[in-house]
Amino acid sequence: MKPTTIRNRTIYNATLFTKSKLMCSHLSKDLQQKYDKNSIRVTVGDTVRVMRGEFKGVTGKITKVSTERNGISIEGVKKEKLKGGNLDVFIHTSNVLVTDINTEDKWRQNKLEGKTSKLEKETKPKETPKQETKEAKTLSEKPKEAKKPEPKKETKTETKKETKPKTVKQAKKETK
Repeated sequence: MKPTTIRNRTIYNATLFTKSKLMCSHLSKDLQQKYDKNSIRVTVGDTVRVMRGEFKGVTGKITKVSTERNGISIEGVKKEKLKGGNLDVFIHTSNVLVTDINTEDKWRQNKLEGKTSKLEKETKPKETPKQETKEAKTLSEKPKEAKKPEPKKETKTETKKETKPKTVKQAKKETK
C-alpha cells in the first residue's frame, strides 16, 4: 500500500485532539522575522491569504475553524446554492498563509514572543534554601559508623528446593 494512502487513513481516523494540532499554517515573511517562527496554529480573527485552489489570491479574516471538516472558513469565500443562499467553503490550513495575527489572546501573544506566562511560573515549584537546625548540625558532626551487612535469611521455599528435588533431571541440574 502506498505511504500516502496510509497517511491519509491515519489522518482521517485521528482523534479531534490530534486533528486540532494539525490546524497550523505558514506565516508571511515579515511575521516569520518578527516572531522567529515558520508556522502557527490558526484561530478565529487571523487574517489569511489563500495560496492554492479555486479561491487563490483571496484575503480575509477567519470566521470559523473546524477540526471535523479539517479546514477553516474565511470571510468572502462562499459558494452559492442552486436554490439560493450561500455556503461557507472550508479550506485546508496548508493552503493559506497567515498575514496578520489576532493578538487579543495574551497567552498566545506571549507564546509567540517566547515569554513564559504567569501560569507556567506558578506551576513550577520554587526552590527554597534548606536551613539546618541544631540537631541536624550535631548529627552531621558525629562520625558515621560503617553499616554491617545483614546475614541473608533463607526462606522456606528455598530450603525445600535444596533438600527435596522433584525429579531426577532437576537434581542433576542442581549438582552441576
